[in-house]
Formats: sequence, C-alpha cells, structure tokens
Amino acid sequence: MRHNKKFNHLGRTASHRASMLANMASSLIMHKRITTTLAKAKALKKYVEPLITRSKNDTTTSRRVVFRYLQDKYAVKELFGTIAAKVADRPGGYTRVIKLGLRQGDAAEIAFIELVDFDENMAKAPKAEKKTRRSRRSTKKAVEAAPAEEAVASADAEKTAAPAEKKAAPAAKKAASAKKKTASAEKKAPEAEAPKAE
Repeated sequence: MRHNKKFNHLGRTASHRASMLANMASSLIMHKRITTTLAKAKALKKYVEPLITRSKNDTTTSRRVVFRYLQDKYAVKELFGTIAAKVADRPGGYTRVIKLGLRQGDAAEIAFIELVDFDENMAKAPKAEKKTRRSRRSTKKAVEAAPAEEAVASADAEKTAAPAEKKAAPAAKKAASAKKKTASAEKKAPEAEAPKAE
C-alpha cells in the first residue's frame, strides 16, 4: 500500500526526477521564467521554494545545502545574489504558475513558472483599491437615507391627497358646469328682454 505517498513521480525514476528538477530549478533561477508542463511546474514549485527561502540566510552552510540540490555554482551565485535581495521581504510564495493551454502534439497542459519579483508586467500594473461592499453600501445608505425618507413621505402625502382630489374632482366639475349654465342663461336673458323693451 502507498498511503500518504502523494507527490508526483512524473513517470521517472528517483535519480532521473532529481536531476530533472535540479536542472529546471537552475534554469528558473538563471532565466526567471521557464515554460514546461503543468505537472512539472507544480513539482518544481515545491522543489525550488525551500531553496529560495534558504538563500535569505547567506551563510556557507546555506550555500552548501543549496549547492547539494542544484549542482550549479552559477545558479547558486545568482540565487544568493540578486534573487535573495529581491525576495528578502516576501514571506514565501516566490513563484507563480500560469496555465497556457494544451500542447499541439500530445494535448499536455502547458504552463510557465516564473519568479514573482522579476515580472515587470505584473509589477507595473497599478493595484486597484479594494472597495468592500459593506463600506460602499453603508455610505450609500447614509447619503441616500435622508432623500429616500423625504421621497417616502412625499409619496405618502400624494397617496392621501389623491383620493381627496378624486372626490373633489366631480364636485368641481359640477360647479364649473353650473357656472357655465348660469352664465349662458344670463347672456340669453338680457337678449330676450332687450327686444321686449323696444
């Protein structure tokens, strides 16, 4: 039984896998970004991040431990020089894996793995200010609360006034029609009386 044996063997023997990861780690350290399959990128992330953490403490012992893994003195020099200086204040998470899609020949998932602090495109992008919903809603509520209450009050007043207006409207129509009738009757009356006087 292989309980708790979770890491990816990558279809290789232990020696082949160790050599491949050491070479990939050296390439990543020297070039800052490499393209590979997604499975290898994830395995490399687990392999190289502890080495980068080790490089923050620049002692002879740390250099020897890292050299034992990488077997490349130029990569060790680069790691303890420029990379260690850039990642000094980062508490882990030194690499980023980004998927690129499927490879044409065998449909393998392709990804690139890069050192986070050496990607100029991501560093130049301005960080959007975080606006939490809670704060945005509370400010809207505070600003719109008074006008909303006034609108509700005016709507209530209109509702109460509307039935009164509806009741008053027929009476007003009757009064207007009565005035028209009296006015027309007054006009006709003098005309009728005028011929009698002559």
